[in-house]
Amino acid sequence: MTKVELLAPAGDLERLKIAILYGADAIFCGGKMFSLRAKANNFSLEDLKEAVIFANNHGSKIHVTVNIVPEDDDMAKLDEYLLSLDRIGVHAIIVSSIYIMERARDLGCKFEVHVSTQQSISNSLAAKFFEENLNVKRIVHARELSLNDIQDLKNNTKADIETFIHGGMCSSFSGRCTLSNYMVNRDANKGGCAHSCRWLYTLYNNQKLVSDKSFIIASCDLEALKYIPKLMQIGVNSFKIEGRMKSAHYIATIVSVYRKIIDKYATDGHVSTKDIKQYEKEIQRAENRITYTGFLTNNVKNEALLPTIGKENPLQSYLAYSLTESEQKNNVLVETKNYFEVNDLVECLMPNGKIIKAKILKIYDKNSKSIKVSNHPMDILKLKLSKMVLANSFIRKR
Repeated sequence: MTKVELLAPAGDLERLKIAILYGADAIFCGGKMFSLRAKANNFSLEDLKEAVIFANNHGSKIHVTVNIVPEDDDMAKLDEYLLSLDRIGVHAIIVSSIYIMERARDLGCKFEVHVSTQQSISNSLAAKFFEENLNVKRIVHARELSLNDIQDLKNNTKADIETFIHGGMCSSFSGRCTLSNYMVNRDANKGGCAHSCRWLYTLYNNQKLVSDKSFIIASCDLEALKYIPKLMQIGVNSFKIEGRMKSAHYIATIVSVYRKIIDKYATDGHVSTKDIKQYEKEIQRAENRITYTGFLTNNVKNEALLPTIGKENPLQSYLAYSLTESEQKNNVLVETKNYFEVNDLVECLMPNGKIIKAKILKIYDKNSKSIKVSNHPMDILKLKLSKMVLANSFIRKR
């Protein structure tokens, strides 16, 4: 069975480091140029250099998105940018433009070139074109493929196959939507998507209101947990989590869960229904949208459509982030996120994947004064817990 890579998103250095600490084998992130997430903080060249050093030190890799659908004005600094990424030592770039793929090849760049899902590759003939003519190492196939389609693709190309396993799904073909362009003049293919599919709409017929019930036209988020064993059997080379705009808590939770199921199946050759349910429950601690299995089966139903804007926000359960490892007497320095009190029961998600249950015994402010309540986000406080926690742990309501 092929060793599969777990590929996680990161919108900045903090989230990149969290993703690696929580089990990601590789990170995809965007630079300041040519990236499809304009609202993510994105990475300067200095940030990318630091990211590569951190990743190398932890046995991980950095993939940089160079995936906008470019126009002539975008091309002026392309060569300079590609050569800078090559000097920094990024491991791969993710590209939608055939011309950019050619330039990376002709410039002799050492990084791998991966075809973005923006190309909507859904058959092996298209995959072979990129593999044979453009020196492409990996195909990030269209998100509209079923398990059988992915199997056929894997069987008929030598290129690595990358499959989305979790995160937002587009109402159009793998991101080729122009709703945002039309509605608010924000180009989705240059990173400016306004997510118009998630707005509330009302249906009219010849200016006459058909129904006063509002609706949205977005799809549910993808969650492929129960299909991870099958995808590993197929021989998919990389599992991709979407979400460069997501929080550190979200990334840590989702990466940790998929790390566990990948490792369990690789070790035991089996994942039970009970395990799947437990993993699904853990994902709900961070996921604030309804999820579905996308197009992985050939029987997509109406449940794949997002019926409401969202659901109860799980982030209220996220209380604090540990800045240090527990000291003597289990005191730990934290940055606060939400309201909590002395004697609250909590659970701590740690970088080693363990989740421990604990109790908040004491809270101390910056002057080491004992207080009963934390009610200001971003405060730096010291907590005395009933158990030891590691640095970079996420403390949540039990």
